[in-house]
Amino acid sequence: MNASTAPRTLCEAFQRTAAIHPDAVALRTPGDTVVVTWREYAQRVRRIAAGLAKLGVRHGDTVGIMLTNRPEFHLADTGALHAGATPFSVYNTLAPEQLNYVLTNAGNRIMFCEDQFLPVVRRAAEGTAVKRIICVDGAPGGTTSLEGLESVGERDFDFEASWRAVEPSDVLTLVYTSGTTGPPKGVELTHANLLAGIDAASRVLPIGPEDRIVSFLPDAHMANRFGTHYVSITNGVQVITLADIKQAVTVLPEVRPTAFFAVPHVWYKIKAAIELALAEESSPVKKRLAQWAIGVGRTRARLESDGRSVPRSLALQHQFADRLVLRPIRRKIGMDQVRWAVSGAAAISPDVLEFVLGLGIPCSESWGMSELTCIVTVNRPGAIRIGTVGQAVPGSKLRLAEDGELLVSGPLVMKGYRGDPAKTAAAIDADGWLHTGDIATIDEDGYVRIVDRKKELIINAAGKNMSPSNIEGTIRAASPLIGGAAVIGNDRPYVVALLTLDPDAAAAFATRNGIEDGSPGDLASNPLVRTEIDRAIAAANALLSRVEQIKKYTLLPTIWEPGGDEFTPTMKLRRKPIDAKYAREIESLYAG
Repeated sequence: MNASTAPRTLCEAFQRTAAIHPDAVALRTPGDTVVVTWREYAQRVRRIAAGLAKLGVRHGDTVGIMLTNRPEFHLADTGALHAGATPFSVYNTLAPEQLNYVLTNAGNRIMFCEDQFLPVVRRAAEGTAVKRIICVDGAPGGTTSLEGLESVGERDFDFEASWRAVEPSDVLTLVYTSGTTGPPKGVELTHANLLAGIDAASRVLPIGPEDRIVSFLPDAHMANRFGTHYVSITNGVQVITLADIKQAVTVLPEVRPTAFFAVPHVWYKIKAAIELALAEESSPVKKRLAQWAIGVGRTRARLESDGRSVPRSLALQHQFADRLVLRPIRRKIGMDQVRWAVSGAAAISPDVLEFVLGLGIPCSESWGMSELTCIVTVNRPGAIRIGTVGQAVPGSKLRLAEDGELLVSGPLVMKGYRGDPAKTAAAIDADGWLHTGDIATIDEDGYVRIVDRKKELIINAAGKNMSPSNIEGTIRAASPLIGGAAVIGNDRPYVVALLTLDPDAAAAFATRNGIEDGSPGDLASNPLVRTEIDRAIAAANALLSRVEQIKKYTLLPTIWEPGGDEFTPTMKLRRKPIDAKYAREIESLYAG
């Protein structure tokens, strides 16, 4: 597509896609409980835009959305765009006080939500500009139903004029950071930002109307909104919405995506599920065959990652292994039709990525930020280097500051932080370079390695710099039983870890070993569990340098959930809250 015919805004992109593929399915849920074609999508967007105009929404106004992953999110967001507004999504796990902060900053008068979130939204809206709540699954007292909104459109509303008045420089959305280091900041991204980002990403990871992608990560996170919602609008991709993130792995055999984006936690779960199935295999012959096949796949993946040729004997073994074992595994887990997959939002353990690649799933590790629209670097399919986040997407420029901080410039750089020019100036320098806060290296071929967050590096008592995320990834990869891992060692003589169990793997472990009480508290003190965790820590330590090795650990009798005190909704560690909440446990690990 040449520049003269390319859409200038997401509204133009949506209208073009809906006109080209009117009868194709745009949105659906597992089991096809809800199916929305592009024609139906466009009709409802028109009605929602008219309804919002009737409620007084005008060009440049903000509209808030607090929904699970469901078709109504896409309808509400796109309808607001066509009304000339700036829709934004918030995390469903926010407490009323946290949500109040976001709504105050956004200044929105309209809020879309579900019945289950009404109590939180109503409390959070007190003292803000919010005047009308639109409930997508009913109309409890004091709210407007989505159907009601669609039926009361402003009679004189000029739909065509409304969406055509949107400019590339208009703010498309606000992305509120997950607040791991303080109150969330409202990242302002323009239509031009998003279209540049999607064009750059699509050149590396082509995607179109024949593709299916699953939306299960929070839409408040830019990775999901970019990779499913906006990409669907521009490229006609079918989106399968999944309201419960815990079903992300189990639903794959039914929906069979052709493209798949996930955070590392999901890839860990996939690896753990396969290893659990192998552990429960009753036939020694089948178990050895599967282990051999996965080993062959991993060896081939590592050779290709290192840029070395695959010996003919190994290539022949791999053909046999793939036909007999690996292909059936991909089919069983629902990833046999995946053309490309991406891991992002946090660092993935190289061991886990090697395992996934060894299965024949073309998974590319990527790196990006909300402040940079989404994906900035990614491993190209066919040229994946394990341990790196790939090369810059077209149009983005990278360089390293003197202290190793990664700087980025180009069309993906945000407009700024909403209502905070001081923080905007601190993030983007006078020459337009965004300071990412990530310490990185760039090799001669342009492959980037993220060392760690600038503010999260562990510097021990001897002055040794370490990456906590690298250590934590190594621990997580050592056993499917480990669900959460946070390492501590700043200004300390050695590194210690706080660990939690993965609830699914722990339940399976209890059943397999005849443990009657499978509660987290009892399992954390069970001798069999402790033996397995001891083994995992020893295995992880064998892969770490001496100063990185875990000297002591505590297995906590609890589960860390996404959006809780310890994890953000996308499973990034909240390090300061963890340090404060578990101060007693941490100090006991250093006692004596």
